[in-house]
Amino acid sequence: MGEDYPIGSRRPGTRRTERLQSLSDGVFAFAMTLLVLDLAIPATQQSARHLLDALLDQWPGYLGYLVSFSTVGAIWLGHNAVTDYLDRADVTLLRLNLLLMLFVALLPFPTHLLSSYLGIDEAERVAVTAYGITLFVTGALLLLLWRYALHVRLVRPDSTDEEVTLLTHRLTPGLAGYAVLIFIGLFFPVVALFGYLVIAFFFIIPVPVPWRRRTKP
Repeated sequence: MGEDYPIGSRRPGTRRTERLQSLSDGVFAFAMTLLVLDLAIPATQQSARHLLDALLDQWPGYLGYLVSFSTVGAIWLGHNAVTDYLDRADVTLLRLNLLLMLFVALLPFPTHLLSSYLGIDEAERVAVTAYGITLFVTGALLLLLWRYALHVRLVRPDSTDEEVTLLTHRLTPGLAGYAVLIFIGLFFPVVALFGYLVIAFFFIIPVPVPWRRRTKP
């Protein structure tokens, strides 16, 4: 059990976190890059004659890109904060991280659904709901990763209770917001989409929370 080892001790079966961080950063970068590939205007005679109209007609793609890039960036910031507090990783944490990366890499797909079906009646609701569920699961996995690390005492030995509590509280509100917005999206899809953007900005905008481990004097 994790309780048998003091925080920061080298438990049997644990390893350093450098490779976990390298793989995760690569997945985040790949997902961010894929998002922009959905922004395209077919080269047709119609678009050539009315390129400005064609650009304006692509607003669902721009909105989906903005929300998704901001969300992936916010999740990366949260993941960076979690791994910055980790001292070691065990096999379960590595697998939880892989599961989280699965959903991070998946995010371009529901983003494509938004770009393709936003503004099309019933399809719009399905696309926004699928998008919200993906965000909820991704946020839940990030919080689970952090709580598991705390439970089995994988955090750095110089992490204070205040820092741990603040980071836990920082990661938690997004889940409730996603759950509410998934319900709202069934009736007002575009409103829910802007709500997802607000949640992303909540994590991105700098606030006095210890995203980085502070060095003790």
